[in-house]
Amino acid sequence: MKPALIVFSTLFPHSGLPGAGLFVRERMFRVGEVFPLVVISPKPWFPGQGLIRRFRPGFRPPAPREELQKGVRVYFPRFLSLPGLGRRFDGFFMALGSYRLVRRLHRSEGFNIIDAHFAYPDGYAATRLGRWLNLPVTITLRGTEVPHARKPALRKRMLRALQEARWIFSVSQALKEHVSRLGAPADRIQVVGNGVDIGKFHPVPKAEARRELGLDGEGPVLITVGGLVERKGFHRVIELLPRLQKRHPGLRYLVVGGPSPEGDWSQRLREQVERLGLEEVVRFLGPVEPHRLKVPLSAADLFVLATRNEGWANVFLEAMACGLPVVTTDVGGNREVVCREELGMVVPFGDAEALHDALVRALERNWDREAIIRHARENSWDSRVKLLVDAFNRILGEKPQ
Repeated sequence: MKPALIVFSTLFPHSGLPGAGLFVRERMFRVGEVFPLVVISPKPWFPGQGLIRRFRPGFRPPAPREELQKGVRVYFPRFLSLPGLGRRFDGFFMALGSYRLVRRLHRSEGFNIIDAHFAYPDGYAATRLGRWLNLPVTITLRGTEVPHARKPALRKRMLRALQEARWIFSVSQALKEHVSRLGAPADRIQVVGNGVDIGKFHPVPKAEARRELGLDGEGPVLITVGGLVERKGFHRVIELLPRLQKRHPGLRYLVVGGPSPEGDWSQRLREQVERLGLEEVVRFLGPVEPHRLKVPLSAADLFVLATRNEGWANVFLEAMACGLPVVTTDVGGNREVVCREELGMVVPFGDAEALHDALVRALERNWDREAIIRHARENSWDSRVKLLVDAFNRILGEKPQ
C-alpha cells in the first residue's frame, strides 16, 4: 500500500499569515512530490475572539477554510481554544475539531498516515485521531518540546502522544536525547534534520545586494532572520551594538522578519534602537519572501542568532548557502548545524560577554566562504526527503504494536 499523508500542523502558512510554518511546508511538500499529500492546519477559535483583534490586530489572524498551495489542498478547520488555562485542553478540542475532516479524507480518499508536527498540541491531537480512526501517526519534534517539558500538565500529554506514535522524527539529536530522558521511546525516534533549497539560496555579488538594499559604505554588516519575538534574541544583539561600533564604526545590523504566532516584539525592538541612538545602524527590513532572502543574506558579512531555544534552525543553512559564517547560542540543535569551527562560533546562551567576543572575532576573521557554501550544499533537501520517504514506506508495512 502506498503512503498517503495527512500533514497535521497548527503552524502552516496561509493568506492571513504567509510566513508561518514555512519550514514545515518546505519539508513536507517535497515529500508530497513522491506521495499523495494533504494538509490540515487547525486554527484556534472561541466566541467573540474577533473583538480582541480591535485592540490586538495580530491576535489569531483569520485563515480561510481551505486553500490550494502549489497544487496541495490545505484545510484550516477551527477548534475551540479558550485563552489562559483553557489552553490545556487544546489537544483534545483540536482532535474533535478535525475528526470529521480526517475521517472523510481517510474513508473517501484513502489517506492512511497522519503526520503531525510538534508533539503538543498537534501530536497529542493526532494520536487521539489515530486511535479513533485506527490510523498510524508520526510526530516530528521541532523544538517546542523543550519549553513544554517544564510544565507538568503539558509534559504528561506530550509524553503520552510520543509513546502512542508509530514513529517519531526529530530535527536534531539534541532534541531526541531531550525527550528520551523524559521517557519517550528512543528506539522509535529517527533524527532527520532539515535541509536547504540551494536553488533559492546562493550568493549574489555583495556590492549588487547592498546597492539593492540602499546600503552605503564599506563597514561590516550583521544580519538576523526570524520572527520578531523574545526567543530569537534580536534585543540581545542590539544591546551589544554600541560596543561593537567602537571597534567597527561603519557597522550595520539588518533585522529581517515580522510578527509570528509566538508574538510581536517589533515596537519593543524599535524603542530599544531609539533609546540606544542606533537609528542609523539598525535596518528593519520586515518579512522577506524566501526567494528574495538571498539578497539581504548576500549583503551581510555575518549571521547572528542569539536564540533561547531552537530545534533545527533552517536559517543557518540558508545563510551558509549564501556564504555567511554563523554566530549563535548553544541551545537545541544549533551545535549540530554549526558543527565545525570553519562554519562559525557557538557560545553559551545568556553570556553577553561571550556573544560580544565571538562577534568581534568573527568580524575580524578571514573566513573560507567557499567551504561554508559547500557545507550547505552537502545538506540539501534530497538526502533528507529520501529518509522520510523510506520511513513512511516502512510504517505501512508494519503492524501496530
